[in-house]
Amino acid sequence: MSADEQILTSDATPDNKPSANYTEIIYNGLWKNNPALVQLLGLCPMLAVTSTVVNALGLGLATTAVLMGSNMAVSLIRNYVADAVRLPAFVMIIASFTTCIQMIMQAYTYELYQILGIFIPLIVTNCVILGRADSFASRNPVLPSILDGMMMGLGFTSILIVLGGMRELIGQGTLFSNMQLLFGSSAAHWKIIVFHDYPNVLFALLPPGAFIGLGILIAMKNYLDERQKKRLAEQKSTQTPVTTKRVRVTGQAAS
Repeated sequence: MSADEQILTSDATPDNKPSANYTEIIYNGLWKNNPALVQLLGLCPMLAVTSTVVNALGLGLATTAVLMGSNMAVSLIRNYVADAVRLPAFVMIIASFTTCIQMIMQAYTYELYQILGIFIPLIVTNCVILGRADSFASRNPVLPSILDGMMMGLGFTSILIVLGGMRELIGQGTLFSNMQLLFGSSAAHWKIIVFHDYPNVLFALLPPGAFIGLGILIAMKNYLDERQKKRLAEQKSTQTPVTTKRVRVTGQAAS
């Protein structure tokens, strides 16, 4: 069981106030229990479509919307669903929200929807969403559940964007290309050409490049966490007061 699940397993206090710590929810979603860097969930779409920033952002926003909606719905029905049909009910809820997002993307961002392809419908099978519905939303009230879905989604989206930016920069020498696919024609000029006359590095745009990029990000997070642990240990050692013991000696000294 993860750290946030250990903290947030109780449902609510007697006066129906959530037992969840909102600061802890935010910290867990964005850093401590990040779905991409710590839980290592949703790797299939992450590695497949993060060749550019716009692809990563489109998938991340879709996943975040489904996370928030499914967490809210699961929290609302948590006291009315029997354990025998709990997981099938959760899957149906996730599938419903995924279908809504799919139809919205078909209506407003059809070209991006075609690029992302099968990975939009496959949000239904994303372990991040089902995991949060089962481990958090089914045990907590609505507001903490929505916040948990938002923070987990934003944590997942941020890693998608960073990985997509790395691969686009190394692979094509640009950033924010084709942003009009998501934000309309007004975003066509957002493209930044970092390296002119850049020979495309195809390796970075292929799945092996995604594996290496994700490994670098995980290594960086682990390094920062270790530095933080050492810093806290040093601060604790310097703040610990040094105590001396007085030894009482009894007896008669020899002449």
